[in-house]
Amino acid sequence: MGDRRGLLIILSSPSGAGKSTLARRLRDWDDSIAFSVSATTRAPRPGEVDGREYHFLSEPAFKAQVAAGDMLEHAHVFGNFYGSPRGPVQQAIETGRDVLFDIDWQGAQQISNSILAPHVLSIFLLPPSIGELRRRLESRGQDDAATIARRMQKSWDEISHWDAYDYVLVNDDLDATEDRLKTIVTATRLRRIQQPDLTDHVRALQAEFEDRT
Repeated sequence: MGDRRGLLIILSSPSGAGKSTLARRLRDWDDSIAFSVSATTRAPRPGEVDGREYHFLSEPAFKAQVAAGDMLEHAHVFGNFYGSPRGPVQQAIETGRDVLFDIDWQGAQQISNSILAPHVLSIFLLPPSIGELRRRLESRGQDDAATIARRMQKSWDEISHWDAYDYVLVNDDLDATEDRLKTIVTATRLRRIQQPDLTDHVRALQAEFEDRT
């Protein structure tokens, strides 16, 4: 059998539900999984490198890519545009590499409706409780009470779209959730559409069958 097609793995969650940790563990488990590098119209910050943290584009160049259908998803956030370029992702999946997206429900919806939709695997992480979600945000020690309140409201907005995803995992135990995540990825890699050589293999079986009958 030949190589498979890659997956577009979308991992979404409210802030504090463990998405970043699980994304890192997934890539530690299989370092062939590429992380999607977003494009943005904001200026690079000190130390940022074009093509590593972001693809830095002018606003006209960004809008031209959107108009040409070359952005899988895009959004306008705090005065700047952000998006996921289609070219590198399409090249990756055609060569059998999975691409991981850390995006919100709106971006996930756009990608799930894109030309690459047949190869999308979307997973949403839920916290075990709202109280635990708040505890995790507070334990970071980075935000004041007003900021945490805003994050909690945004988190609920994210949670309300849980049913738009292929799989939903309650992250009540990080190691157990990691195991379930790996199982989902492993199984989805075996979907018929991810195996382009299956048709030729079945045709060969048919020819062999006809030769024997």
